Amino acid sequence: MEKIVECKDLKKSYKNNVALNSINLSINKNKIIGLLGPNGSGKTTFIKLAVGLLKPTSGEILIDGLPIGVETKKIISYLPDRDYLDKNQSIDSLIQLFLDFYPDFDENVAREMLKDLKIDTDAKFKALSKGNREKVQLILAMSRKAKLFLLDEPIAGVDPVTRDYILNTIVKNYSKDATLIISTHLINDVEKILDEVIFVNNGDILLYDSIENIRKEHNVSIDEYFREVFK
Repeated sequence: MEKIVECKDLKKSYKNNVALNSINLSINKNKIIGLLGPNGSGKTTFIKLAVGLLKPTSGEILIDGLPIGVETKKIISYLPDRDYLDKNQSIDSLIQLFLDFYPDFDENVAREMLKDLKIDTDAKFKALSKGNREKVQLILAMSRKAKLFLLDEPIAGVDPVTRDYILNTIVKNYSKDATLIISTHLINDVEKILDEVIFVNNGDILLYDSIENIRKEHNVSIDEYFREVFK
């Protein structure tokens, strides 16, 4: 099976704190994968290394066989775990920004989803509710035709209805030719859309397996198995 992400002895440390502990990991293409672990386990560090926001202390990470750089940034759509858009810009101007920056951005897809949500594109980003800001950021990220989508805690801190909308949007706009990695600690909500899971804790990879194998082998849900492993 082809790999979209390969980590070779990948380590990231900050002074005395090891965030990722020399991990070796090869992630399959064309899957929806849950990057699962408690807060502070190393999930965000891993994602930031993949998008080039952090540099490894040692080892390397390859995206689609390429070292991190301009070419890998072209094929990754990244959704951070906090608001990152200019709050003073209107939704229309943010759409224009994505059009200018990303040749693979599909404006029609974005506008259709915003219309479904009755979000006024003349409105400024800061005028939206927290839930609608989360939705706008997700819509912009998912309206690209990227090879790899990296979503960091896309459903944290929003109400259950918004959570369902976000997960449905992810599934609806996910191309089967792409790979999608969702970082979260809300396993019960996301497991219904996942193909595979990676368990990470204290900078170590504890497990990488398919949902099917885990359920077959342990006869429990992913949420139950996660609780068992991390108790």
